Parts: sequence; structure tokens; C-alpha cells
Amino acid sequence: MYVTYIVRFKITCERCDATSICQYSQQVYYILHTTGLAESSFQFHGDFLALPLKREISFVFRFLVATPNISANTEWEQNGVTIAGDIGGGNNTNQLYYPYGICVDDDDQTVAIADYVNHRIVQWKKSDTKNGQVIAGGKGQGNQLDQLNSPTDVLIDKKMNSIIICDRWNRRVVRWSRRSGTQQGEILIDNIDCYGLAMDEQRYLYISDYERHEVRRYSPEDNNGALVAGGNDKDDGLNQLKFPTYLFVDRQQNVYVSDNKNHRVMKWNKDVKEGIVVAGGQGAGRALTQLGNPNGLFVDKLGSLYAVDSGNNRVMRWLQGAKQGTVVVGGNGQGAAANQFFYPNGLSFDQNGTLYVVDLGNNRIQRFSIE
Repeated sequence: MYVTYIVRFKITCERCDATSICQYSQQVYYILHTTGLAESSFQFHGDFLALPLKREISFVFRFLVATPNISANTEWEQNGVTIAGDIGGGNNTNQLYYPYGICVDDDDQTVAIADYVNHRIVQWKKSDTKNGQVIAGGKGQGNQLDQLNSPTDVLIDKKMNSIIICDRWNRRVVRWSRRSGTQQGEILIDNIDCYGLAMDEQRYLYISDYERHEVRRYSPEDNNGALVAGGNDKDDGLNQLKFPTYLFVDRQQNVYVSDNKNHRVMKWNKDVKEGIVVAGGQGAGRALTQLGNPNGLFVDKLGSLYAVDSGNNRVMRWLQGAKQGTVVVGGNGQGAAANQFFYPNGLSFDQNGTLYVVDLGNNRIQRFSIE
């Protein structure tokens, strides 16, 4: 997702010319490291040099969080690398037990995981594949504010320095601060059979309701939400969903929904009454035109859809307008080998296009780098 920050400083640097036009290519995206701002210099996150100031002059920088640079021909390594958990499963800090949703934070180089059976959210550093850190829950199954009950998805809210969690069997969505020492969360929305989460650039929160077969959009001031997909009982009509799970929202606020029991992915354009099938919809099956209980979703800047085809133990890519998909990773039968999955569930990409897949039945997170 792109997030645009327009920041005005009365500064320029040695790499800007007399007209104050930044000499960096606009194809390079920067994230401002505000804590590095000082009178004599400022600093960017990432592998960028501190730029000494030259003189005072007003101009505007545009900062973007870049979507992965993926083309229609991009291919990934077929053997995944385990970065969290292990096949055995468990509740130690080096283990997961039926992980569900995942979210990658490029700034902190961390991965947040909804650890379903352990009733917790665990954060793993990309540089440390041996142990995770509990950042929410982990105090047993329960409905207190310091507990979770089978979380299915997690979203990182950078602006609020927090995580938002689908607390599935407590029927609520909760927020936990990412600040060190946080002991409990706060309820954002309750009385909802939540499953998947997404947030758009205007900070609207989208939640799939598994039992009401609908998706709603919530503003910060609204606990009721506006219906954006489904909500017409469960069936396979174009205005219906059947047990929706994970979501993706693009820059135009179009909503992509994993319509799990209809074995399809639906796209609902903003302010429409019916969706369109963009993947699957041909019944459950292994053909390239089919999906089996799809879950995690991502749509790249070209409009290509990536879907976890859970029932077929694979991740599929459907180019925009395509009648069938292609296998990205997996599809080698159910198993625990590096090129196999056991009911994969969530997925996420980092800014380099590296793919992360939740291998639910194997209690692990697999990383697939671009070839």
C-alpha cells in the first residue's frame, strides 16, 4: 500500500540544485526517520546517508511506502526457508501452534503473527529465526483485556504505533500498543464474528464477519460500520458471500474478499451492490481455474492477485483479467518439505517482493525470495 506524507522543511541539501529540485530519482521511495531530524542534518530510514543542510529554502518532499516491485514475470524460489516456528508446534517462544494471519513491518524488520491456539500475537525479527516475542495476549484463553481467544488476523497500524487484532472467539476487534511494557489492549469493535482485517489510506478499517457473511468498513468514530460486501445471507450470488475470511483493499478502496466456502475471490468496487469473481468460482478443485477454500490475499500494483489456495496447499497468482491462475509456490501435495505446505493460511510481502506464507498445519512461517 502507498502512504503519502507531504512534509515541508525550510532546508535543502548538498544534493539539491539551485532550483531546489531533489536529485534523487522519483523511483526511489523514502520513509522519513523523524527522530533523526536536527538543525544541521536530517536522516532517512534505510541505507541512505545523512544529508547535511546547505541553506534555508522552502520545498516539499514526498514520502511513500512502496509496494513490492513485482512484475508479471516475477518468479520465486520454490524451497521456502522457515523463519518462525517449527513442525512440532507448541507454546514456547520458539514455537507456534496453528498460526493464522501475518503482517510484515519493513521498518522494524519484523513479522507479526496471529498464533491461534496459543491465544497470542508473536513478533519475530527477520534476523532472528530462533525466538519470537509475545506482543499481545499469551496469558491463556480468556476474555479479559490482557487475553485473547483464538486470534485469526493482525494488522500493524504505524500511525498509532499499535497492532489491531481479530480476537475471533471473543467476537471483538482489539488494539494493543506496540510500546514496551504494554499489558493489555482496548476494544475497538465488539459483537462481531471477525476473521480478516485491512486498512486503507484514509485509515478506514475493513473487517470480514464470518458468520454474517459480509464485510464492513469502519471509520474511527463509527462502531457500526458501512456494508461494503455481502450481507445478503450466505450463497453464491454476486451480491453474496459464504464465510468470508481474509481481505485486501486497494488505493481506490476496492475490496478483495476470500469467499472461502464459495472457493473464489471476489472484488467489490467502491459503492457497488454486487461483486465480480476475479479468481476461482468454478467449484472446489485443483485445476488452474479453481481454488479450494482460499484465504490470505494480496494485490500488487499491476492488479495481479495472489491468493493462498489452502485446500490445494499452494499459493496462486491471477493476472488482472485472467481466466486461470498459475502456481507461485507449493502445489506439491501436502507435506512438511521445503517446497510443500500443510493447509497454508495467511500471506504477506515485504518491500523487496519477498513472500511470507503461514504454513498453518506445519506450525511455521515460510519465506520465499525472488529468484
